[in-house]
Formats: sequence, C-alpha cells, structure tokens
Amino acid sequence: MPAALPKVWRPALTGLIAFHILIIIASNYLVQLPMTLFGWQTTWGAFSFPFIFLATDLTVRLLGKQAARQVIARVMLPALAASYVVSVLFQDAAFQGFGALGEFNLFVARISLASFLAYVLGQVLDIQVFDRLRRMRQWWIAPVVSTIAGNLLDTFTFFSVAFWHSDNPFMAEHWVEIATVDYGVKLSVSLVLFVPLYGVLLNGILRAITPRSESAA
Repeated sequence: MPAALPKVWRPALTGLIAFHILIIIASNYLVQLPMTLFGWQTTWGAFSFPFIFLATDLTVRLLGKQAARQVIARVMLPALAASYVVSVLFQDAAFQGFGALGEFNLFVARISLASFLAYVLGQVLDIQVFDRLRRMRQWWIAPVVSTIAGNLLDTFTFFSVAFWHSDNPFMAEHWVEIATVDYGVKLSVSLVLFVPLYGVLLNGILRAITPRSESAA
C-alpha cells in the first residue's frame, strides 16, 4: 500500500482488494452460464462484473489514482489463480470434484487468462479516464465516461481471448453477439443502477469518515 495512505483508509483498501477478487471469481464462473435476454444471447456474468467498476471509481475518487493502481496490482495474480481453481471445480455450474484439478483444463485456463488481461486493461483505462474527469463540477460525468470506456475494452478483450476458436462450439460461434449484448447489459446495469449507487456511497463514506480524518476533505 502507498506509504502516505492515512491509517483510516487502509482497512478500506484491503477490503477493496478482497472485493475485486471475489467479483472476478464470481464473474468467471457466471460467464460460463449463457442466458437469453430479449432474444439475445448473453451470460450471467454481465450482471456481476459492473461491481468492479463501481469499486474502482470510488477508490480513485477517495484515495487517488495510485491507490487504485495498488488494488489492481495486488488483485491480478491471486484472482487469476483463484478463478482457474473455482472455474475448474464448478465448470458448467456443476461440481466436478477435486480430481478435476489434476488435469490441466485449457478451456478454463483461457477464461482465466482472458479475465486477467481484460481486468488489467479495462481497469487501467477506467482509472485514467476517471482521474482526468474527477474534478469536473458534475460528479456523474467521471463515472459515466470511465464506465463506458472501461467496460468496452474489458468486455471485448475478455470474449475475444476466451472464446475465439474456443473448444466450446456455442461460445465459439456466438461470442461476438454475446460480447455485444454483454456490453449493453453491463452499461445498462451500470448507468441505471451503479452510477446513482456510486453517488450515494460516495456521500455516505465522506460523511462517515470526515469527523475522523481531515484526509476526507
């Protein structure tokens, strides 16, 4: 963690790291479960991953760009390993038994690697865009624009790396459609739910910590 980070913020940063890892693991599992939304193919992972961008934007707003980068750096490798293990054990939404870990699963490994690359690229872009716009008078501009840009890069990086010429015939055939719908779902969920939630959480956190630390100003 950054040496200059006030003590009051350190538990929050630790919690953010754990939260990121949890959402990445959950999303890697849920992305294996296709669903149809208004006649379009997507996955359940589209509903879980926007939580990451909410957490990142709050981190940049409250702790700064360097702290957000610290979160990404500490999350990357543990999330990659944990995602692979959980996805192998629960591939296709069924427990495969611990013996499944004895064989290398290329399909799941591609999903984990894709998640790793998409997470890093999408979060770095989100942080850069948000940091550039965070001082604008309209508080909502930074989370909206950074979410649009970050989710776009994240989504298409993930699906192209994970499912282009995949061993899964359905995902190999439909990944472009699924990625497009997935991006639309993520944006809808983020803009309708998470941007307003970001504003509520930001105000709540600032009210909670202002009496305890001048760094909240």
